[in-house]
Amino acid sequence: MARYFDVHPQDPQPRAIAQVVDLLRGGGLVVYPTDSCYALGCRVGDQEGAERIRRIRHLDDRHHFTLVCAEFAQLGQLVHLDNAAFRAIKAATPGPYTFILKATPEVPRRLAHPKKRSVGVRIPDNRVAQAIVRELGEPLLSSTLLLPGQDEPLTDGWQIKEELDHVVDAVVDAGDCGTVPTTVVDWTEDAPEVVRVGAGDASRFA
Repeated sequence: MARYFDVHPQDPQPRAIAQVVDLLRGGGLVVYPTDSCYALGCRVGDQEGAERIRRIRHLDDRHHFTLVCAEFAQLGQLVHLDNAAFRAIKAATPGPYTFILKATPEVPRRLAHPKKRSVGVRIPDNRVAQAIVRELGEPLLSSTLLLPGQDEPLTDGWQIKEELDHVVDAVVDAGDCGTVPTTVVDWTEDAPEVVRVGAGDASRFA
C-alpha cells in the first residue's frame, strides 16, 4: 500500500518531505504535486522506477521523461543553453513550462532523445515539488499523472491513492493543483518552437 502524506501547499512539513525523499532514495516511486497537474516521480538513475511509470501510464520506450529541477543552477547542469535561451528560460522559471534542450553528459544516455540528444527539463512553481527536489539533492525523473483512458490528470489526493495504491510507494497530497499540463518549448535549434500550449503563457516564446 502507498503511504499517504498530507502536506501544506505553501509550507510543507520538513519531516514529511524527508520521509518522501527516503522513499525515493530507496527506489520508491511517488506521486507529487507540481504547478500544473500531479506527477509521477523517481530518481534519475532508477531504471525500475522509469519502467514502473511506463507500465502505469501504458507508455512505450519512445516516451520522453522530464527532469524536474528545484532551481536554475541545477537545470543548467543538465542542458546546453546559449545566451538567448538562458535569459528567456531564466525569466520564465519557476513556472508551468517544459523546455526541450540539448542534453549535457550529466544526463544518462537512455533518457535523452536518441538522435537529437535532447531532454525535457523544468522548474515547477510549487513549493512542495521544490522542497522534495532540494532535499533529494538531484533532479526527479518525472511524468504527468495521466492514466490510460482518462482525458485529464487526477487532482484529488485520496482518489490518486485509491487508484494507485498498489503500484506507487507514496502519494504526496497538497490539494488540487489543476489539470492543465505545461507549455512545452523546443529549443534544440537556434530559435524556440512552442510544441504544446498549456498552462504557461506561450506568447513569450512565439
